[in-house]
Amino acid sequence: MGKLDGKVAFITGAGRGQGRSHAIRLAQEGADIIAVDIAAPIASVPYPLSTPEDLAETVRLVEALDRRIYARQADVRDKPALKAVYEAGVAELGPVDIVLPNAGIIHHGVKDFSPEEIFRDVIDVNLVGVWNTISLIAPDMVARDAGGAIVLTSSTQGSSGRGGDGSPAGLGYAAAKHGVVGLMRTYANWLSPHNIRVNAVHPTGVATGMILNDALGRWMEENPAGVASAANLMPIGMVDPVDISNAILFLVSDDGRYVTGISLPVDAGFSVK
Repeated sequence: MGKLDGKVAFITGAGRGQGRSHAIRLAQEGADIIAVDIAAPIASVPYPLSTPEDLAETVRLVEALDRRIYARQADVRDKPALKAVYEAGVAELGPVDIVLPNAGIIHHGVKDFSPEEIFRDVIDVNLVGVWNTISLIAPDMVARDAGGAIVLTSSTQGSSGRGGDGSPAGLGYAAAKHGVVGLMRTYANWLSPHNIRVNAVHPTGVATGMILNDALGRWMEENPAGVASAANLMPIGMVDPVDISNAILFLVSDDGRYVTGISLPVDAGFSVK
């Protein structure tokens, strides 16, 4: 018996990184997965994003756990495309119980695009994409009257501006991740009376392709003071994706059945440094 037997989870950014980890961890506990990923480049993003092959690998890994998965490409900024995947996934697997609007990007080190383009891309993916996802699914969860759980992915940058910079990329990322907390609190007030719990996780740096790439590596070399100010209190550089997945599992399972409206840091002490 798994903690999530009979549940269906909708996960964005599921092609790799944290999203893939969440899909696998929830599937290990019995959930079926609707997986969404852009699986394509975004012009202003200076590192490789996921590919169709990455999304196919997520499918393989979930199916190896003997769970069902419906996976399709869609850009979270494109609400009609997201809606089409959601509706098709529900038709295939059943109604959604768990929502993880996880998709996100970072732009450190970008020099070839205007400040307006960079800021807009970060806000549109990291904040508007979260709203697009929840606004599609939450009304159906309320109408179904079966409860559920939503976990938004914020960041240490959603609780502190420490480690950021004055660039449109840094400002956009911090603004989006603070905005995610506002969405979480507002949705928690609306949805908790319907037994739909809404929380946020705040990871420190996570060992994924979003962090482990040449573009961010160059930025870190050029900004040692910013890197030092963003260091964790515990003597580790980054956490693993499964560390975030385990926190999310707690929040979406009955282990966290009375937990709603909180920001849960998984940050190796960053928030108390």
